[in-house]
Amino acid sequence: MLARAGGPLASACLVLALWWAAARAGVLGEGLVPTPWQTLRAAHAMWSDGTMTTDLRASLARAGQGFAAGAAAGTALGFLTGNQRRVAALVNPLMSFLRPIPAIALVPLATAWFGIGEQAKHLLIAYAVFLAVWLYVHDGVARVPADYLRAARTLGVSRRRRLTEVLLPAAAPSVVAALRYGAGLAFLALVAAELGGAQSGIAYRLQVDGQFLRTDHMFVGLIELGLLGLLADALISAVGHRLVHWSDGS
Repeated sequence: MLARAGGPLASACLVLALWWAAARAGVLGEGLVPTPWQTLRAAHAMWSDGTMTTDLRASLARAGQGFAAGAAAGTALGFLTGNQRRVAALVNPLMSFLRPIPAIALVPLATAWFGIGEQAKHLLIAYAVFLAVWLYVHDGVARVPADYLRAARTLGVSRRRRLTEVLLPAAAPSVVAALRYGAGLAFLALVAAELGGAQSGIAYRLQVDGQFLRTDHMFVGLIELGLLGLLADALISAVGHRLVHWSDGS
């Protein structure tokens, strides 16, 4: 346990040391890089006045709902296209067209269509997650050896059982990897969505603080985003490891 925690702890100490040194040296100009202590004080102030909790609730709700919708749709379509060649021939060209279009490029269009409300933000996040999850799941399902399904079919296993007892377990490591990657993209898309028009949220607060050069508050926002992504990845990885315990790739 201690050995496992040693790496991340050493990494955190190194980052703090480099951060403190950069702030003290004024590498980007006087006061533009806050010290860890200044950032901690800013975080305390934001927590005390309720700003942090308000922004966290708003951002977590957006990222969570967008991730859930995008991951569910991407997983379902990935299994379909990965297992059905005719469907893949129809869908894959469209997905290849959409994948290079980032969520941030759709912000003006989403705002024009849906306004600056929550629906537009959820859709932008879901879009980014959907494309990434679909690609991982599609590839994982397509790589399942055909002999597995052929043997199950020969033994008279029903189509439903072939899906739940053969295809799903074999593709499970790819699904876990897809969800981990999709969770990270959810927070990337969250930034684009909130910068497109919001009254609360971590990225919204970053934009406001940037206008007044409150770099200590901006560092707090960046750390919040990083920690949320780290926690989401750790949670999905832990659950995936329990469900896919036979695979080192989870």
